[in-house]
Amino acid sequence: MTDYFDALETRSPDQRESELMASLAGQVAHAQAHSAAYAGILDGVRAADVNSREALARLPVTRKSELLQQQKASRAAGGDPFGGFSALVRGPQMSRVFASPGPIYEPEGSTRDYWRAGRALYAAGFRSGELVHNAFSYHMTPGAFILESGAHAVGCTVFPAGTGQTEQQLEAIAELQPNGYTGTPSFLRILIEKANETGTVIHSLTKASVGGEACPPSLTNWFKQQGVAVYQTYATADLGMVAYETAAREGLVLDEGVIVEIVRPGTGDPVPEGEVGELVVTTLNPAYPLIRFGTGDLSAMLPGPCPTGRTAPRIKGWMGRADQTTKVKGMFVHPAQVAEIARRFPEIVRVRLVVSGEMANDQMMLKVETDGSRAEGLEQRVGEAIREVTKLRGTVELLSPGSLPNDGKVIEDARKYE
Repeated sequence: MTDYFDALETRSPDQRESELMASLAGQVAHAQAHSAAYAGILDGVRAADVNSREALARLPVTRKSELLQQQKASRAAGGDPFGGFSALVRGPQMSRVFASPGPIYEPEGSTRDYWRAGRALYAAGFRSGELVHNAFSYHMTPGAFILESGAHAVGCTVFPAGTGQTEQQLEAIAELQPNGYTGTPSFLRILIEKANETGTVIHSLTKASVGGEACPPSLTNWFKQQGVAVYQTYATADLGMVAYETAAREGLVLDEGVIVEIVRPGTGDPVPEGEVGELVVTTLNPAYPLIRFGTGDLSAMLPGPCPTGRTAPRIKGWMGRADQTTKVKGMFVHPAQVAEIARRFPEIVRVRLVVSGEMANDQMMLKVETDGSRAEGLEQRVGEAIREVTKLRGTVELLSPGSLPNDGKVIEDARKYE
């Protein structure tokens, strides 16, 4: 029995990068030809030239809010409910349609392991012939189907438990003796605590693949004490599986079917390795070819490969939300505006806009890391840029490199409302 789902996981980094970049150019061409939305977004782009990360970084980022807006506009006009992003047509090639909050509608293709979850389950110890208790929701959203398709790809049988009905679920676990659990960590904890309270024996559950919410180390350790090895996943309804935890417990390994960038929030500019930024994903799925899709989630790249031998890059995991838009004196200030201010001054390395004060007395200070070459009058000129871009007044504090926390924050709301 192999330790890996397939040979892709142990490719040399150079081979993986070469093959991903070759696939990227083909995916861009496919999106232009089969996705009306990307025909417009990538108008004028020569697909064959998009064969490197540098070329990819020059393409626009499409954020979830923009996808929603385009879907709504298309539906209001009586057009495609997917806003032109799907490359599928209804029929045998589109097995299901899902709805996420918004609503945003997502298509599901008919290919095996469409969401690419099998790799994550295999890394969590799920094996052929086992029974999986799937407690993700089967109602409208794709969560349950993402994990179910992955379980089938591994060779498992699935009990579609869904959500709620704790007592009935415990009865099913006690009688069917499933080997593993898929669902949120919070519901798994509810099941275990209820089983302990009622004396229900559910010792057959020895592993779990969880997602949908954070699972901090303290909770992972609690599960371990209960006899369940829990592994986290990071997946979205738009992209499918993006990254997964392994037995090394050192970050999340990127899936083999995506290209991931970490960009400065509010921009499409990649940040250096280790710096926190927004997770931007390009999927190689031809059915729903999302190019530079901004997830709105924060993370950071980890150095080096996974100790398990998987050679794909790793991310630190979910580290919060990237959309830090806030309202100051009745006006919205966006991360993109902060980025625009910084972009005007080549000596600026990083910035953070701190909004402070009490109710009805908002104050803005732009904290600016420079590269050490502080031109005369920089503070004043940055202050003028703040007013020009945001239409609000703000003070400026010049800092040396490395002074700001590495947490991905571009706007910090430090106001007090007591």
